[in-house]
Amino acid sequence: MSMTESAQSLFRKPFGLPLLILALGQLVISLDYNIVYVALPDIGAGLGFSDHDLQWVVSAYVVATGGLLLLGGRAADLLGRRRMFVLAALLYAGSSLVGGLSQTPGVLVAVRAVQGVGGALLFPATLSLINTLYDEGPDRNRALAVWGAAGAGGLCFGSLLGGVLVEAFGWPSVFFVNVPLAVVLALAAQRLFPADGPRDRARRFDVVGAVSATGGVTSLVFLLVRAPADGWDTPAVLVSATLSLGLLSLFAKVERRSRDPLVPARLFAHRGLLTAMGTTALFSATFSSVPYFLTLYFQTVQGYSAVATGLAFLVPAVVVAVGTQAGGRAVSVVGVRRMLVGGLAMGAVGAGALGLALTADGSYAALLPGIVLMGIGQGAAWTGMWIAASTGVAPGDQGIASGVASTTLQVGGAVGLAVLVALAGGVGQNGSGAGLLDGIRTAVLAIAGGIAFGALVLFRRGRAAGP
Repeated sequence: MSMTESAQSLFRKPFGLPLLILALGQLVISLDYNIVYVALPDIGAGLGFSDHDLQWVVSAYVVATGGLLLLGGRAADLLGRRRMFVLAALLYAGSSLVGGLSQTPGVLVAVRAVQGVGGALLFPATLSLINTLYDEGPDRNRALAVWGAAGAGGLCFGSLLGGVLVEAFGWPSVFFVNVPLAVVLALAAQRLFPADGPRDRARRFDVVGAVSATGGVTSLVFLLVRAPADGWDTPAVLVSATLSLGLLSLFAKVERRSRDPLVPARLFAHRGLLTAMGTTALFSATFSSVPYFLTLYFQTVQGYSAVATGLAFLVPAVVVAVGTQAGGRAVSVVGVRRMLVGGLAMGAVGAGALGLALTADGSYAALLPGIVLMGIGQGAAWTGMWIAASTGVAPGDQGIASGVASTTLQVGGAVGLAVLVALAGGVGQNGSGAGLLDGIRTAVLAIAGGIAFGALVLFRRGRAAGP
């Protein structure tokens, strides 16, 4: 067998080295998003953040990532998936090094924004590489399940790793840990992924569309992040709302007239992508909000330490990873839509059971039935929605399809958490004691209702479409 044939064989293997690197890329994205949460108190004390400004350590990352995902997705299609993957990994490595060395709040917030840019480039590049290296069907489904398990593990293990690192080495360690991982990603991608071909000069990069979409979505995410804390009538929020509406209106107008738009209209002919967009928004608004409220419950209501809180998320991490694998296999048996309906229904039952088990004197064991049911459903839905997003999409559009679905993921998360925090009476911003517990329970039960509504909508759409 020639070297070329060996390389092609390696790429065809669902669990080969390329997939290991792609899964590691998703792990880094998930870790980077979640690992700083338990370090926030130490970061605030160490760098002199005000209570009002500390949230920007998280928000800068969210705003930058959410605003640039469409641009990142199209860049992967037009400029090269491997190039974007390597560039994003290097951005992570460099910004994480600077972050660990930061001495002022402004520098650290800027670092988090650059890390967000890295995430916006890396996520669609990773997903589009999977969707082009592995054939549609069982191979791609298994690859997406492995990728999904890595992401789920990063989100949950990030809390534990962050707690251990902060207690042992201080807050800079949560940034330094990214540096070797990101360097490995860049070097391995250069060797393992197929080289990008020359850019197709017949396809233009829609600069006006990219700028208007990036500005519009960034303003929207900023609005959704800031408004719940600052109020909906503050100058910054009103300016963001105006900018978002104006820029997104300009984007829609530009896209209709462009010969090579940033988001081609042909994408929306794929029912799977439309399903994925709705599901990613719902998923992030509901499932992805649970760790916020569980962290409050563990640390504020039950008095867990940072490390103990991280340990409490180990079971959810394992269960969600199991769910991603089950979801990938179930698609081959019952199809994507039925699997999504089943995963969401199981998640809704689990979230409802979890909400009822959240009591002032409750044990961790009492939470486990809800955690297990919700986690399996969450993992299955995560795998299924990315399978839906890629099915039937041409290779040259996989990057932007991933960018569109991941943008709805980010916006859905911002909307969902803002609504849930408001519904729960502002938990996490103020309040304590019985009021805090009631707010947490209300939020989790609302999450259960939201997931159940999504399952019902998908079920009815499936029946309307026929067998």
